[in-house]
Amino acid sequence: MTTVAVAGASGYAGGELLRYLAQHPTFDLIAACAAGRAGEALGAVHPQFSATPWAELILDETTPPVLGQADLVFAALPHGESAALVEQLPAETLVVDLGADFRLSSSDAWTAFYGGTHAGSWTYGLPELPGARSEVAASARVANPGCYPTAVALALAPLAHAAAIDSTDIVVVAASGTSGAGRKPSDSLL
Repeated sequence: MTTVAVAGASGYAGGELLRYLAQHPTFDLIAACAAGRAGEALGAVHPQFSATPWAELILDETTPPVLGQADLVFAALPHGESAALVEQLPAETLVVDLGADFRLSSSDAWTAFYGGTHAGSWTYGLPELPGARSEVAASARVANPGCYPTAVALALAPLAHAAAIDSTDIVVVAASGTSGAGRKPSDSLL
């Protein structure tokens, strides 16, 4: 069994990740961390767990000592928060970041889209793209792509691979509900 910890367990992405982990045959959840909800039961934070064995699981503080006990850490934190936490974890800890901190290779692009300091880039975790599966499997640190890039890449990759589209002339129009921006309220979403 691979021991797993989740940082950001109280958010939408963290809750959905926990739903998948609950069904996984080889992952053993040893910590679900949520800084703002530490001390609360998982079933109270995510009602979908209220009738499961994890309902009474108490959420931990999001700290390197708690997370560092796991073989694998999933960081489901808001953009810009994973990098500082991850640098405090043991080097041998496998990490998958669901936030944007390590998705972009260009510091200029990071600054334009997110602001702040660019933390660097990790292996882009979209194994369905040609040649990517082996790279993801061999990586200790993986940047999980966001919902829009995943949808666009998976839709267009077969067409691009078949040279059926001009990759310099692609326009994608997409929409998301406010939950796509996370659980924390934001005036910009009103």
